Amino acid sequence: MSYNLCKVSSYWLMLMSGLAFPLGIWMGAVDKAFYLEWWVTSLGSTNIVFAVIGDWMALVFFSFVFFISSCVMFYSVDYMSSDKEIVRFGWLVLLFVISMMLLIFSPNLISILLGWDGLGLVSYCLVIYYQNVRSYNSGMITVLSNRIGDVALLLGISWMVSWGGWSILSITLLDNSLLWFWLVGLLMVAGMTKSAQIPFSAWLPAAMAAPTPVSALVHSSTLVTAGVYLMVRFSPLLLDSTFFSSSLLLISTLTMFMSGICANYETDLKKVIALSTLSQLGLMMMSLSLGFVSVAYFHLLTHALFKALLFMCAGAIIHSSGESQDVRLMGGLVGFMPLISVSMNSANFALCGMPFMTGFYSKDLIIELTMGDLSNMLIFLLLMISVGLTAMYSFRLSYYSMWSSGRGGFVVMADGGMYMNYPIILLSFLAIFGGGMMSWLLMPVNSMVVVGMVDKLFILSVVSSGVYLGMMLGWNSYGVVNGIEVMMGSMWFMPVLSGQVSGYFFMLSGKFWMYIGDFGWGELLGGMGVSNVFTKMGVNNQSIQDNSLKLYITTFVLILVFLVFTWYY
Repeated sequence: MSYNLCKVSSYWLMLMSGLAFPLGIWMGAVDKAFYLEWWVTSLGSTNIVFAVIGDWMALVFFSFVFFISSCVMFYSVDYMSSDKEIVRFGWLVLLFVISMMLLIFSPNLISILLGWDGLGLVSYCLVIYYQNVRSYNSGMITVLSNRIGDVALLLGISWMVSWGGWSILSITLLDNSLLWFWLVGLLMVAGMTKSAQIPFSAWLPAAMAAPTPVSALVHSSTLVTAGVYLMVRFSPLLLDSTFFSSSLLLISTLTMFMSGICANYETDLKKVIALSTLSQLGLMMMSLSLGFVSVAYFHLLTHALFKALLFMCAGAIIHSSGESQDVRLMGGLVGFMPLISVSMNSANFALCGMPFMTGFYSKDLIIELTMGDLSNMLIFLLLMISVGLTAMYSFRLSYYSMWSSGRGGFVVMADGGMYMNYPIILLSFLAIFGGGMMSWLLMPVNSMVVVGMVDKLFILSVVSSGVYLGMMLGWNSYGVVNGIEVMMGSMWFMPVLSGQVSGYFFMLSGKFWMYIGDFGWGELLGGMGVSNVFTKMGVNNQSIQDNSLKLYITTFVLILVFLVFTWYY
């Protein structure tokens, strides 16, 4: 049954993706959309309706989500074959896809919240899938961090109810008032939590406790991109607010810079890829804050292709190497796993934005537009440094896993099975050619950006410098002082700040009330006190019952004398 569930769902998801993509391209070409609305009930002047919107943006994103999900389900036939709970895994993935579909086609905040909470709940179940202490801790960090965004979305719904509706289609009718200001802020916080922007970045690497096929789906085209997609939908509100757009610009740039530094000192294979996802999410948010909404959406699509490929290649390596994830113990995989090596290097090239790879068509376009529009030198420098850092950790990862001699004690056997290789081959093709094909289909011809030779060579020189420094870091990282490596790889202590420090007051308060309540007067006068009273009453009653017949006769005589005396007088 598990075998059939993954295979059949993979075929159906691929079929739905194949139908939705040309429909979305056609609707974008003719500039059409459909809107369906079902009236549910009314609360005062507010109508509660269930609505579905289908424009080119929703249909194309829906197609990509189903395509990645199909590849993941097909990949899981081999990867999860030895798992006894693979049926539960398959249904959880399908529930995750359904929640994402509800989020994509929802034009109002109520139905968006249903998909939003569905993503959070199912992602928690997937993170704790292996049911160990590490998974439980990671799951709690993930779900509690995302609950902040859920609360922000709930508050945004309450603000819009006071206005009289919560539809995206009428969002631009809001005037520049206090309601409008707070609504933008709440939506931005919700998007930042789902896309793991500073200070909510700690949950994304922690979520790597989930199975690798889940990471390929969750951290490429679904959970982490839900925040970006929400901001794309509400971009008219964001761009009308200079304060919030500037704040998002600074936060996203710092997130990109921080994740680039940490990825160069991380040794866990999946966490390096997760930090690269965080870096690209920062790039998308930066593009959104500058007003390049279509380009940010385009990069969201291209990123889904090569990032899913990168996670699948990492899963194949982990699956074949005895579940080891330490990149320092790997090496020489190009001889043992040639298909995985070629595919992983293709994904890394696309991630770096190498010319004519999939990532080049969106990432290079964002950088060129930013160079022509941005006047803040600090943001520009952080962007260029982050681009170089991306090339550094990509080639450091390739060097450690593929080209080095290896320092571990295990030997990788071979490439994965048929069900693992087919999705990798398909995604490898799209990681090379997908960006060029989609740029002609999605981007209008008259939006082409032409930059000077110096600017173009400057971008390429930054990427080339990052490649060189990444190779040097891979060769010499064993000479780095351990304290510096820990400091650089600590994500600016975000896990400590979002976990230990933020929870310290609540833990201290809980400890105080535990001593007052459970271990103090509350227990003495409450549960333990009542228990002691009944215990003593029972003991005394038992002692009375255990006495001799003389006591009963004496008691009877005394009661009889008392009754006669009271009756006589």
